Amino acid sequence: MKNKKINNIRKKLDILDNKLLSLFKKRTLLVNKILKTKKFKNQIIDRKRINIILRRIKKKSINERIDPKITNKIWKSIIAAYINYEFRNFKKK
Repeated sequence: MKNKKINNIRKKLDILDNKLLSLFKKRTLLVNKILKTKKFKNQIIDRKRINIILRRIKKKSINERIDPKITNKIWKSIIAAYINYEFRNFKKK
């Protein structure tokens, strides 16, 4: 009985993961548009913007009753992954 319940919950998690993948695809397309406007590699990391994002996510997490430590780690990971992506895909004009 327990396994069936766990499997049903896992199926719901899989559906959410697919939605997240779709959102990451959209996010990547937007990051590509921003990357095309950057002329220098030193424009890739914007610490001010990163801090604004992390503060906003913390506030929203608290308001939504989501553990802000979880969302902070997730967003830091997303930001780091996209910074790495931008460095790998940066082309000098």
